[in-house]
Order: sequence, then structure tokens, then C-alpha cells
Amino acid sequence: MTRTIRASRGFQVFAKPAGPACNLACRYCYYLEKAGFYPDGASLRMPEDLLEDYIAQHLQASPDEIIRFSWHGGDPTLAGLDFFRKVVALQKKDRPNGRQVANGLQTNGILIDDAWGQFLAEEGFSVGLSLDGPRELHDLHRRTKGDKPSFDQTMRGVEILRRYGVLTDILCVVSAGNVDRPGDVYEFFKEIGTAYVSFLPLVIRRPDLPGGVDPLSVPAEGWGDFLCAVFDEWVEGDIGRIKVQIFEEAARTAFGQDHSLCLFRPECGDIPVIEHNGDFYPCDHYVDAAHLGGNIRRMPLLALLESPAQRAFGRRKADTLPKVCRECEVSAMCRGECPKNRFVRTADGEEGGNYLCPGYRKFFNHCRPFVEAVAAAWREGDHPG
Repeated sequence: MTRTIRASRGFQVFAKPAGPACNLACRYCYYLEKAGFYPDGASLRMPEDLLEDYIAQHLQASPDEIIRFSWHGGDPTLAGLDFFRKVVALQKKDRPNGRQVANGLQTNGILIDDAWGQFLAEEGFSVGLSLDGPRELHDLHRRTKGDKPSFDQTMRGVEILRRYGVLTDILCVVSAGNVDRPGDVYEFFKEIGTAYVSFLPLVIRRPDLPGGVDPLSVPAEGWGDFLCAVFDEWVEGDIGRIKVQIFEEAARTAFGQDHSLCLFRPECGDIPVIEHNGDFYPCDHYVDAAHLGGNIRRMPLLALLESPAQRAFGRRKADTLPKVCRECEVSAMCRGECPKNRFVRTADGEEGGNYLCPGYRKFFNHCRPFVEAVAAAWREGDHPG
């Protein structure tokens, strides 16, 4: 009997069925420029034979009881609904006995209609949908290719997903444009019935500018103030009603759990990218010529996941952590955050400090009393006197 060889650790692939193609032209997008990697006129849609090969390899390599697929872009809905019907059919055909498959789809919601809503609900997809707050804040940066606002189109997608009962996580980019309005942003999400929300700090590195970042970027201190303000309102009345990803991550430390979000894990490298043509990259933020690891048409996904280069990429996060981070009182919560943001000098002059450190440090210290109280209550309940 042939033994199935699986990856030595769990992984989550950001698969790009339509590559960097998107029907919006958001002013802060870092992925649209990736289209320049491919010849003009080349299709950005994943061929069916490659899709079949990828799904089979992913199913075989995953060590998890629930095998998770993450469909990203650009916007993956541009691959078409029939493409995703094919995805589900292939997964059902090749799924290992006794194991489950789960699908997640990241989208701007523009193409979501009733046919999509029905399909996503019937097949149990979860959806991450990008929405930056109320109309005037969302439309600051999330524009169409004709520089028109996109709020109404996005909200139509939100309503359809709600009507069909599709599990939806709102992804809100926090930039210089909305960071000063945490109350308005959070209140809007409550008004539209959001159950899950993730706040993503916008950092666009610009070494040629004073401060080293684009003016659209969130100010580091402002990022902390934003999170603290939303946290205080959440604690006041929304615990158990709304899940905020970064609050959930902070609370995991109360129970001695590993972080589920790559940003706060000691090492990274377990969320690689598979492009529409099979190219493998170690991370969504490192899709560039220097980090191309191979192609799953020529090298199996498992081999790429376990390659020395991928392992070294993951370890580099911990190996390059500055001393101030290693000694920080909230290091267990932060772990230096994402390496892409570690481009400033620390207070003692060491390279590799995180641009967002002042904000994260402020927020994690702000929420520590709550987290410690949760931990104490859990220990008391777990070990009754």
C-alpha cells in the first residue's frame, strides 16, 4: 500500500484563479501591479487542467482534518461562477475519505448576484468582503477603473450574502482616510449587522518620502488609537455579538493558544500563494521575482511547501526580530507583526523595527487588563476550589 505523504504542518494557500485581475482600481491596492509579470494579452484565468492538478495536490498534501481552500485575487469572482462549480466538483471527486473540505472566498462583492449567493450558501463557502466603512469613507479609495465610487455595488453584494445566509467577514482597510473616525466606522458595521470584522492597517512603504511611507498609510500611533477606541466600544456592549479578529487574537493568549493569524505567529511561511499559472510564492506580500519558489506544474506543491527556501523564509521572521521586540511586554501578542512592515530603526538604533510598533504596543497594553481578567476567570472556572 502506498502511504500518502502530507505536509509537516498545516498550511493555507492563497490561490489566485484570476491572478491580479480586478474590476476595481483601489488607490491603495498592492496587487494590481502584478499583472506586469505576465505578457500582454496572456489570460489571467487559471486553466482547468491546472485547477484540477492544484486541487488534487492540495488535498493530498494537507495534514488537517478540515482541508481549507482560500480563493483570492485581484478578485476571484472574475474567474466566473462556472469555474467555482468546477472547483467544488473536483474537491468532491478527490476528497480523502473521512475528511472535510472548506472554501473561503475574498471579494469586493461587485459581481455577487443571486446566482452567486445561492451557490455560496449551498456549498458552505465563507466570504471575506472588503468594505472600508460608511459611504464617504469607503469611496475615498475603493474606486472603479473609471474612478467612480463603488459603495452601492459593494453594499448590494453585502445584502445578497446576508439574504442567503453566507458567513461573511467584513475586511476594513484602516488608512489615513478613516483612522480618525473609529466610532463612525464601527457604528456603521453594527448598523448593517456585521457579525465578523477584520481591521487591516494600510502601510505603503515609500523610502523616498519623509517618514518612509505613502501619505495614504495609517499613522502608527493613530492605528493604536483606532483599535483602542473600537475595543472600548466592543467591550461595553458587543462581546459575544460581534467578533473582531484582532481582539480574538489578543484573547487567544489568555488560553495559551497559538495565534491563528500569521501576523502574530513567531514564524511565517505557511500561507503561500499559487498564481493563476501555477507559480508559487512564499507570501501574498512577497510576490516578486526574487521570491518565486517554483511552479506546481514542475514541482509538487508538497515539495514547495517543505522546501529549504520556504522554511528559511518562515524562520527569518523570528531570526531577525530586534532585541526591543524580544524583550517587549506584549511580545506574546505581537511577535513583531508582519515582516513587510519591519523597515524602521528601533529606539536603540537596531534595524528591522516595525513601522506600526507604537500603535500595536499601545493597543495590546490597553487590552491586557481585559485579557488577563479573562485568563484568571478561565483558570478559576477550570480549577474550582
